[in-house]
Amino acid sequence: MSPANIARATLAAAALVPLAGPLVRFDILGWAAGLGLFVMAALIAGIGALWSLANLLRRRGGTITVIAAAVGLAALAVPVAVIAGAADKPPINDISTDTLDPPAFEAITPAMRGADAGPIGYNPAFAPQQARAYPEVRPLDLPVPPGAAFDLAMKACDPAWQIIRADRATGRIEAVEQSRWWGFRDDIVIRLTATEAGTRVDIRSKSRVGESDLGANARRIAAYLDRLAVAMRKAGT
Repeated sequence: MSPANIARATLAAAALVPLAGPLVRFDILGWAAGLGLFVMAALIAGIGALWSLANLLRRRGGTITVIAAAVGLAALAVPVAVIAGAADKPPINDISTDTLDPPAFEAITPAMRGADAGPIGYNPAFAPQQARAYPEVRPLDLPVPPGAAFDLAMKACDPAWQIIRADRATGRIEAVEQSRWWGFRDDIVIRLTATEAGTRVDIRSKSRVGESDLGANARRIAAYLDRLAVAMRKAGT
């Protein structure tokens, strides 16, 4: 195969790497097929890039070969960065500030989550893995009564979340967040419990598909509790 044809094939494979996400988001491909395409396209692009580099060292190929080498390596770097970033993350996709009595989903039902979603119930085997990987994921105690805490909890919700239920009487909020590129949906439930000192806030975030969330649910919970703490401080001023 000529250097130019290798370069064209490399560029074609590299183009499929960013396209894999939208193909899943718009239901052209299933999530497993989309991830498979993402990985395979990146590998092919990476091999093509190395082949292009070899041609360049032998003084074969022109501008398109130089471009293919750079673009192919960049395409390969994307999944490599994802894998490297997830190397220390456990293969779990359901994170809760209360692993003994995780907040249950009520408004978000198995039918709503879809046939390809994993079980909606909490797997107790996740608890020790979460404790080792994310010891900072804990409930937040607010020194205000449940009614005031509910207002703060709603204010701290990400604008990107789709609120499915917000029930002040029971102190429950359920929401869905969809990732921008892949369109993956994660389910969120927030539970407020009255305490002697005020209100305890628990939050659970669960991915619908995949075995590992690459740390996404723990990051979402941490970000939410940070926003809630900020809202509490502002309310106290």
